[in-house]
Amino acid sequence: MDWLQKFNKVFESKIRLGLMSVLVVNESMSFNELKDLLELTDGNLASHLRALEDAKYLDVQKQFAGRKPLTTYRSTDIGQKAFAEHLSVLENMIRQSMAD
Repeated sequence: MDWLQKFNKVFESKIRLGLMSVLVVNESMSFNELKDLLELTDGNLASHLRALEDAKYLDVQKQFAGRKPLTTYRSTDIGQKAFAEHLSVLENMIRQSMAD
């Protein structure tokens, strides 16, 4: 099937799918906000954020809030485009299966 070739493996994980869903509708979010919202452990969240960062789908900003480190994430234009294309593939797949 043609849609399988367009399926983005980066979004195969429901956690990464959730992360991008949150980050495309919010300007940016902190590590702790994402962890609380998606109910993930530090290690699990960090590994999925790294995968999205490696794919160039996220920008990471590290700074300090007072004396505490603050890491925030935002989706890149490349990430937003890839996510929109992935959603389109999923929608087409669903439409095709319903028509059969």
